[in-house]
Amino acid sequence: MASPAVPSPQANPFVAMVAGEASGDLLAGLMLEGLRTRWPQLTCAGIGGPQMARHGFDAWWPHHKLSVHGFGWEVMRRYREIVGIRKQLLTRLLDHHPDVFIGVDAPDFNLDLERNLRVAGIKTVHFVCPSIWAWRADRVEKIRASVDHVLCIFPFEPELLARHGIAATFVGHPLANVIPLEPDKAAARAALGLDAQDRVLALLPGSRSSEVKHLSLCFFQAAALVKQAQQAIKLIVPAVPSLRGDIERAAAQAGMLDQVQIVNGQSHTVLAACDVTLIASGTATLEAALFKRPMVIAYRMGWLSWEIMRRKQLQPWVGLPNILSQQFIVPELLQDRATPEAMAGAVLQWVDDMDHQPAKMVTLHQQFMALHHSLRRDTSTLATDAIEKTLAR
Repeated sequence: MASPAVPSPQANPFVAMVAGEASGDLLAGLMLEGLRTRWPQLTCAGIGGPQMARHGFDAWWPHHKLSVHGFGWEVMRRYREIVGIRKQLLTRLLDHHPDVFIGVDAPDFNLDLERNLRVAGIKTVHFVCPSIWAWRADRVEKIRASVDHVLCIFPFEPELLARHGIAATFVGHPLANVIPLEPDKAAARAALGLDAQDRVLALLPGSRSSEVKHLSLCFFQAAALVKQAQQAIKLIVPAVPSLRGDIERAAAQAGMLDQVQIVNGQSHTVLAACDVTLIASGTATLEAALFKRPMVIAYRMGWLSWEIMRRKQLQPWVGLPNILSQQFIVPELLQDRATPEAMAGAVLQWVDDMDHQPAKMVTLHQQFMALHHSLRRDTSTLATDAIEKTLAR
């Protein structure tokens, strides 16, 4: 009698993952949903956050331990701690030998880790192509040495990587499936206690402590100027719960604490409810575009970090809606240009356009809708298919 077949690792794989901040946790959580559908008995562990935990992820370290902003002092201050975590994680992964390691964004942390794991014979996948098309083109060689496969969230990336001999698959952007093509503004406003006729400005000064440090006060100062010009406008901030105290202190410093509604999380509900948003550069700007909301993108960082980034920048745009559209469809105010007066002026221009330039608002909505369709794919299935093929190699 023949002995029973031994199940392959793919029948019940151990997947190690690292997501380094809130946006990576969200992306990884959406991916884990697809992996669980394919492999219900999947084991997954590493570094992650609450969205990943909802799908049975075992977080050996919380994702916020890797959250860092900029290039200069902000990084050096945390360098030893982060490198220590990476060394401990590498040792633990080599002991447990996962079937595949998936690094979700966080390239500064993940690429070096992936290279060491790949040398040890562990398959490696990187989810979200590092922005070699925007800046840091020098990362191409590191990606090729570190990664068996890249899961790309933008359609032009696989061809770019293929030119450098890097296997990649466009899987769409998970958020394009989560966010409806036509968001329900009325339901979002009802959930937040806002009236249908209110004019609403959402303030999103970032999800990392260093971003809140650099941006929140000037965001509230800008909001004060907007409020002076449009007294009836409602102000709302979706705060990462751990940063709510910092945001409240910044609002109080600007004399705006009693003028603004601060809610825990609920950034998608806030974006669905608002008419316009003043928003920090990053993934949130893409979310705002998918919600079809006019925005003013603003960003500040430490001087040294800014100088390093400015010299490496390959495109004239920083905000994702502008990069994907290859034009300035929404304003960007960066570093010295990100003054309260400039931010307030740009917000008020959108408000004026809503009242007097309906054709401009229709065009913006059409541009955001086209962008949404270009990113809308069955991301979980496409990503899982690519990971399964990587495991089978």
